[in-house]
Amino acid sequence: METGLQTRDQASRMGRSLAIDNLRSLLTLLVVAHHAVLAYVSFAPPAGITPWDTWPMLWRAFPIVDPARSSLLDLIASYNDGFFMALFFLLAGLFTWRGLAKKGVGPFLRGRGRRLGIPFIICAAFLAPLAYYPSYLQHGGEPSLGPFSSAWSSLGVWPAGPAWFLWVLLAFSALAALVTTIAPQWGETLGRRLGPLGERPAVLFALLVAVSAGLYLGVTQFVDPMSWFEWGPFSVQTSRILHYGLYFLVGVGLGSYGIDRGLLAPSGRLARRWPLWMAASLTLFVALMVGVITLLSQLQSGSLNPVLQQVVNFGFPLSCAASSFFLMALFLQFGHRGGSLWRSLGRNAFGIYLLHYLFVSWLQFALLDMSLGAVTKATLVFSGAVVLSWGVTILLRRIPFVAKTI
Repeated sequence: METGLQTRDQASRMGRSLAIDNLRSLLTLLVVAHHAVLAYVSFAPPAGITPWDTWPMLWRAFPIVDPARSSLLDLIASYNDGFFMALFFLLAGLFTWRGLAKKGVGPFLRGRGRRLGIPFIICAAFLAPLAYYPSYLQHGGEPSLGPFSSAWSSLGVWPAGPAWFLWVLLAFSALAALVTTIAPQWGETLGRRLGPLGERPAVLFALLVAVSAGLYLGVTQFVDPMSWFEWGPFSVQTSRILHYGLYFLVGVGLGSYGIDRGLLAPSGRLARRWPLWMAASLTLFVALMVGVITLLSQLQSGSLNPVLQQVVNFGFPLSCAASSFFLMALFLQFGHRGGSLWRSLGRNAFGIYLLHYLFVSWLQFALLDMSLGAVTKATLVFSGAVVLSWGVTILLRRIPFVAKTI
C-alpha cells in the first residue's frame, strides 16, 4: 500500500498536487450542493409572481422554488457564494503558466478551447435549456417542446446556467496567452514576486484582501453588487469580474513559483495553522451575515446607512479570502490521500460540474408536491444529482473524444 508521502511525491513529479486535485473535487460538490439548496432558501422569490418571460426572470438563479424553506440552508448557500467560485479561479490559475511554458501559446489556446469552449457551447445550446424547462413548467408553461422553444428564443438572452464559469475562465486564459506573446517571462516574474509571500500567509492574505477589496469596492460604486453582465449566452456577475480575475492571477503566480512551495507547501505555515484559518473563516462569515441582515432591515425601513453598506461590501472580499485560505490550508494538511471513490470523483469532477444543473432542476421539480421538509428535499436533490451526473460522466468518458474533453 502506498503511503500518503509516496502518493504525494509521485503526484508532484507528475506536476500535480493531490491536495489541490482533492480540493477541486470538494468545490465541485459544493457547487452541486449550492444549486441543490437554492430551491429551499428563505430568500428565494415566490414562484410565479411574474410571467416566465418577464424581466428580471429570477428563475435563472432559482429555476425551481419550493414552498418548503429552511434558514439553515440560507447559511449553506451564503457561505458557498462568498468564496467558492473565486477559489475555483485561483485553482485554475495554478497550472496556467506551466501549460503556457510547456506547450506554447498556440497549443495552449487550442487545448483550452477544446477543454472549455466546446463544453460551454454544449451547455449553453442544449443542457441549459433542458435544465430550465422545469422552471418553465412551474410557471404554467404549456408542457410541449414547441411552445417552450418559442418562449426560450424570445427571451432576449440565452441563459447558460453554471457554464458561465467556462467562458470567463477561457477569456482569462486567452488574456494570459496574449500577455505571454508580449512579455514571454511575465509568469515567472509574477511567481518570483508573489511566491515568497506565500511563506508568510498572513502577509499574502492582507495583500489579497487589500487589492480585491479595492477592485470590488471600486466596481460597486457604479453597479449593484448583485447585477450581472449579459450578452447572449455570456454572463458574469459584474461586480465580481475583476475579483475573479485577481484570484486567477494569484493562482498563476503561485503555480509558477511551484505547487509544492510557498503558500502551497504541504508542511508550510498555511497548512500547519489551519485551525486559525478555520476560526478566521467562520468569524468573518458570521460578521458578514450580521452586516447583511442589518443592511436588509435598514432597506426595508427606508433608512439605509451608506457607511454600513461599504462595510458590508468590504466584508465580501475579506470573508472570501479567509475561507479560501482555510480550505487550502485544510487540504494541504489532510488532503493528500484518497481512496478509489475519491479518485473517481476527481477524474469525473468536470463532467459532474457540467451535468449536475440538469439533474438538480428536474429533481427539485419532481419533489415539489411531496410533503417533505426543506432539508430532506435538499439532501435528496444533492445526493441524486451527484450520483446521476457522476454516473453519466463515467459512461460518457468511455467515448474517446469526450474523454479528451472532460
